[in-house]
Amino acid sequence: MRRKCRVWWPKELSLNATSPSKYFLFGWFVSSSSNYLDVVVAFATSDASLSGLEPGLEGILHETNEKMPMSLQDKSGLTLLGHFAVGIGNNGELSRVGRGEDDESKSGRDIYGKNFGRWSCECHKLDGFVEQDRQISKGNSWIQLVSCSHEKFGRDIFSIPKLHHIHWNGQIVSHCDVHFIFYETPAYGSHHFSSHSWSSYEQVKAPLRKPKWVEALHQKQPLCDLDTTILAINCATAARVLFRRHLDVKRSVSWNFAFLWHLFAVSVASMSSVLYISLQSLYRLLSYTSTSWIYITSTKVFHTAGLNIRIRCSQILYWPIFLQDRGIRSLSCVEYAEIAALRRHSMWSSLAADIFLGNLIGFVLLFHAESASFWVVNVADEIMNKLLRSGCVWLMGVPAGFKLNTELAAVLGTVSLNTVQIWSTLWIFMGFDVIFIIKGLAILSIIFGVTLPAALIIDLIALATLHVSSIHCVISLLYSTQIQAIASLWRLFRGQKWNPLRNRLDSYDYTVKQHIVGSLLFTPLLLLLPTTSVFYIFFSILDTTISLICMFIRVAMSVIHATPYVEGFLRLVRPRRFPSGIWFDVVSCQYDTCDSSEGVNSSSENLQMKKDITKEKASSMISFVHSNVMTLGQVVLPHYKSIFSGISRSSISASAYGVLTGKRMGSTLVADLPSPMPWMFIPYKQYWFLCRDSILAKPQT
Repeated sequence: MRRKCRVWWPKELSLNATSPSKYFLFGWFVSSSSNYLDVVVAFATSDASLSGLEPGLEGILHETNEKMPMSLQDKSGLTLLGHFAVGIGNNGELSRVGRGEDDESKSGRDIYGKNFGRWSCECHKLDGFVEQDRQISKGNSWIQLVSCSHEKFGRDIFSIPKLHHIHWNGQIVSHCDVHFIFYETPAYGSHHFSSHSWSSYEQVKAPLRKPKWVEALHQKQPLCDLDTTILAINCATAARVLFRRHLDVKRSVSWNFAFLWHLFAVSVASMSSVLYISLQSLYRLLSYTSTSWIYITSTKVFHTAGLNIRIRCSQILYWPIFLQDRGIRSLSCVEYAEIAALRRHSMWSSLAADIFLGNLIGFVLLFHAESASFWVVNVADEIMNKLLRSGCVWLMGVPAGFKLNTELAAVLGTVSLNTVQIWSTLWIFMGFDVIFIIKGLAILSIIFGVTLPAALIIDLIALATLHVSSIHCVISLLYSTQIQAIASLWRLFRGQKWNPLRNRLDSYDYTVKQHIVGSLLFTPLLLLLPTTSVFYIFFSILDTTISLICMFIRVAMSVIHATPYVEGFLRLVRPRRFPSGIWFDVVSCQYDTCDSSEGVNSSSENLQMKKDITKEKASSMISFVHSNVMTLGQVVLPHYKSIFSGISRSSISASAYGVLTGKRMGSTLVADLPSPMPWMFIPYKQYWFLCRDSILAKPQT
């Protein structure tokens, strides 16, 4: 099988290599089979810059590889790939520049004054430790590239590389199928590559049994390891920066900027520490009263508000933890660095958007507190008098022309009216404090964001409609008991009995007395069912409406917490930061008829090689790699799907069945809120240093 080699070539290297020069290439050899080889060129450097390295080239490469991702280290390591010479002769041989010769030194002396010879395969003998490292890598792979032509693609002129030969598993290969792929070096905050499309991230339910050809396809070894290649390309920038730290002098940071940034870090750390001390004092005060009945009752009544308070406190306390550096390996790959940065920014962006919406709504509510309180009192009065009282009186008569049991309707209506009257009396005393409650909600919205007062509104609605929930609970209990009794008596007449252990109906022989008692009970229960059903339907509609209002508020809170504000903004500003698969733009493809010299182990076999010359075509292709970009919906939708993960057809049908049989709506229909993190217990001084170090480390990440 003909050998194929793909060379992933950075655009910057061809754009800068317009004058005669020579470079040593660094990158990764990625080989998934004996006939396919991917050469990922990360960067290039001149031979003069390699001379005089204090740690040595092998030590620098080892130190750089230790900071690469483990998945890349397992497949390949950063190494000296080979040599690239710009400028060749008409006969295809290496020119003096490529050989290391010039007009001033024609006896094998390099243009930088170093003594460099040549191997018989036209490779350069390097100086000192560089040649020793090349001898180690030459036993596996070594690539020699030349360039003699310049072509214009778009607005840029590229120096096109050409394969001279390659050392492949100890053999010298001069002719093989070569595919040069130009790529733009990924950079943090600009773009990166991803071999996975957006649809591949979605979980697809696999069938129970797979065809045999699918299993054989999965067991077959892939021709190329594209994932490792893309990972190496995403690590090219970090490898270049880490390697050139030993070559270049670090730039000094402006003293004024460093002082101002340090002052900003100290100020933020001090304010956060004051807030941390306040929250810790409040937490200890509440822990002392956790056993009192007032605390227990308050936590049950204001359950949603308490949950959101814990979420907000954890966001405030844990912000320096989220900004901490995740390690050098997470920053060595641009893709990993982007993911880590988005996770760090998700918390504070959600908090900032929450507070922004809270200020927007809070100031409006604060300036219109009187009109809002007047509207709330009027709505409550309309619901109390015109809806509940008139509804109960209507049900005690002949609702919609249905003939009901007068005595049972009078009992249920009287109980409902008395409950409404007691609650309306209590509401009169609470009506004077509505304006203060609204102002308090507005202030909480301005300080802590809109989700905290929204959660408090849910608890207040549940508290204000406690009488409706109580009446609905009593009537639903009566209705469900009556339905279950009628169903049991109906099974008695059919000679069946429900077996709860096996969850099925079994035949059963009832006695005559049981049939008589069942008949006496079945008739009044069936005749009283319409009266109970009418009251149950009326209060179920009211209770379901209240539950849907609270559910809508909870869904809005979940959306505010889950919306990826930073990702959405970055997708609009820099869409290339969200790749979804790659595609190749082929710009050149040609076939060259040449002499095959594959499999030549050393120069001593040149005579035998000339005898076995065969004519064959070697293909050469040049293409540019590009990324597909996720749409805004593809970036945002996965976050919203997690909110409604508990909602399905089965949960909706179970809730509908529960409403019909006299049970309350299931809690699975409620959107999930982010889970609060455990309370933080660290010393005040350590928390201050943690906040300061997080701010100081931010520009470096």
